Amino acid sequence: MTDYAGAPRMRLGTFLGVPQAGAASAGQIAVMGLPFDCGTHATRIGSRQGPASFRAMSSEVRPFYPPLADTDPRSGNRVVDLGDVDVVASDLGPSLAAMEAAVRDVVQADAVPLCVGGDGTVTLPVLRALAKRYPELVLIHIDAHTDAYPGEDVNTGTTFTRAATEGLIDTTRSFHIGARGTMLVGGAYDYTRALGYRLVPGDEVRRRGAEAIAAEVRNVVGNRPVHLSFDMDYFDPSAAPGVATPTWGGPPVAEVFDLLHGLKGLDLVGVDINTLSPPHDVQGMAAMLAGHVAVIALHLIQLGQAEHRLNAGHR
Repeated sequence: MTDYAGAPRMRLGTFLGVPQAGAASAGQIAVMGLPFDCGTHATRIGSRQGPASFRAMSSEVRPFYPPLADTDPRSGNRVVDLGDVDVVASDLGPSLAAMEAAVRDVVQADAVPLCVGGDGTVTLPVLRALAKRYPELVLIHIDAHTDAYPGEDVNTGTTFTRAATEGLIDTTRSFHIGARGTMLVGGAYDYTRALGYRLVPGDEVRRRGAEAIAAEVRNVVGNRPVHLSFDMDYFDPSAAPGVATPTWGGPPVAEVFDLLHGLKGLDLVGVDINTLSPPHDVQGMAAMLAGHVAVIALHLIQLGQAEHRLNAGHR
């Protein structure tokens, strides 16, 4: 059966109707839900429901994306949905271990994980799994917050502090892009830079423009394997109200897409999209936007694979 214009009708229940699978194969992109949050936010708990809303609202998103590639990234069984990792929200230790193990299985199969959270802590187990496969891994973190604050505990504010101190990434080639807004503590940006990261605050992105920032990223990152972590609160809350920490002053949606388009050609070996909070969403706006970001990510991954060939063949 078909929708309009002869397009295949999409299955319900998976992202973009891609096939469900129990495991990924070499060269595939594996969509994975990480339905975990720490449960410690003072007012907005709900990111554990993010993967379900992301999949449901993907019925409003289409796979072809001419700004990057006028092709269907799902063709040839190149994208599968592995469902959600079995975690218990607020139960940090076992959940981190479960997420790392699930991502490790995908990476060992020479597939690319496209993970959907969940709050910002979900990026840490993803990086732990990727670092074992890619010792020269770098990070591109697009977020209204650096999530690289002082502290020994693992929480949404220390994800990238832990990534740096555990040596999971090369911080000297890694970027935090878009930090803005009010803060609970002083010196946060200086602390992020002291960990070695390249910090590009939101006002600098606005002043220099998305194209210039993306060009700098491409120049610094080069051919290194990259994990892209995209926090949905990078969007202004007028466009994405359903996030854990809405922060005013974000860029227009089109400029966010321009920044992502500028990452074309990078060797993306992992992606996560996090901090959806469906209880605070309005008509699924943030979840639909997350689906759009995921479609862009699918195309970016496949374009990077075409340029660098399959990552496993070069490492």
